[in-house]
Amino acid sequence: MIFTRGTRDKIDKYCDINQLITLKMQIQGPAVYDFCCFGVDKDNKLSDDRYMVFYNQINSPNNEITYKEIPAGAEFYVQLNNIPDTIQKLVFTGSIDGNGKMSDISSHKISIEQNGQKIIEAEFNGSDFQKEKAITSIEVYRKNGWRFNIVARGFDGGLDKLLSFYGGEQADSLNNVTINNEINVKHEDKKREVKSAIQKVPLEKKIQEGAPKLISLVKPLKVELEKRNLQNIVARVALVLDKSGSMDDSYEDGTVQEIVNKILPIAVQFDDNGDLDFWIYADEAERRPSVNMQNYETAVSSTQKGFFKAIFSSFGIGNNEPVVIKEVIDEYKNSDLPAYIIFITDGGIYKTEEIKRLLIEASKLPIFWQFVGVRGSNYGILEHLDTMESRYIDNANFFALDDFKSVSNSELYSRLLNEFPTWLKEIKTKNII
Repeated sequence: MIFTRGTRDKIDKYCDINQLITLKMQIQGPAVYDFCCFGVDKDNKLSDDRYMVFYNQINSPNNEITYKEIPAGAEFYVQLNNIPDTIQKLVFTGSIDGNGKMSDISSHKISIEQNGQKIIEAEFNGSDFQKEKAITSIEVYRKNGWRFNIVARGFDGGLDKLLSFYGGEQADSLNNVTINNEINVKHEDKKREVKSAIQKVPLEKKIQEGAPKLISLVKPLKVELEKRNLQNIVARVALVLDKSGSMDDSYEDGTVQEIVNKILPIAVQFDDNGDLDFWIYADEAERRPSVNMQNYETAVSSTQKGFFKAIFSSFGIGNNEPVVIKEVIDEYKNSDLPAYIIFITDGGIYKTEEIKRLLIEASKLPIFWQFVGVRGSNYGILEHLDTMESRYIDNANFFALDDFKSVSNSELYSRLLNEFPTWLKEIKTKNII
């Protein structure tokens, strides 16, 4: 049955609310659109952010609501009789990812289906909206049972503004959405994580649009992220590259470029701006411009003949890990986000006591060190990180590879992300961040 804007009615007049229903939303238009369900409480607030169901969180806690992407839209599978009493309303929204306005769309279709049959449907077009970047499409709410409301109203702002509105954070508009202090304190950390997460475009979309040559890396990385529940983590990501004389062959034969290629998607996933902070070091250290999807193929000049000859005069050819470790610590010691450092070296490490002292001092900071040995030997203190004493928490891991280019992507990401989740839990437990 086709309904118009503003229609309210009982759902059980049209279907069996004890069985699964499908709520389908589609938008045809010139932009990319995101779809979300907010499960809000009696105060119209997202007091439990696990009931925000969208592309980055596809299930509610007990699978009462499940998200599935479809062409030009999304389907939400909803078991109404399993929704907890604390959730009083489900708000289904569509929003523009990027630039554009809802008045440009050609159609917006909404339907509720059961057993493959459309039982409630509505359709709108751009003339029904103005310059808004989002639409509140339909609400399903409790009132002597479950009812629906075809809202179909524009919302001034994108998905992040919708979160701010339903999440109960302070609004800058004249509406002055108030904060429930008890809820805000209890859920502030989770709200911050979710707010950061929704601002992310899905990884495959980012890589496909920005660095399509790296698209084959997305699937193995996502598998490892999901295994470790890291999909919504927001963190700074940095790459530290050894450029001592013994690394020259690894730069010139493409090994270092392969390292950059495979680490960049981690930064695109974790970092809110998608940049990979970048240092090189030998006897001295230098911070280089961040690596991103626009410059990753040239950032390390990996095929340039004489790369090292041009810089030996100022950087030397030896190994001085402490000089770059200090720079990294200074950069992230006051960070509000965890920092994940991937430190590449081919060994020859001898400044044992100074490295140990720095890692002990850094163990109270929001910095995790993932050391990786490549084609080297004599890794010294790095091979004994697991037994290093006097640290506040275990903040570092090490593994070595004979050939970075030959290891499978799945194995590489598994090893890179192996200890990071444990450290993330520990820094929260110890109130480091």
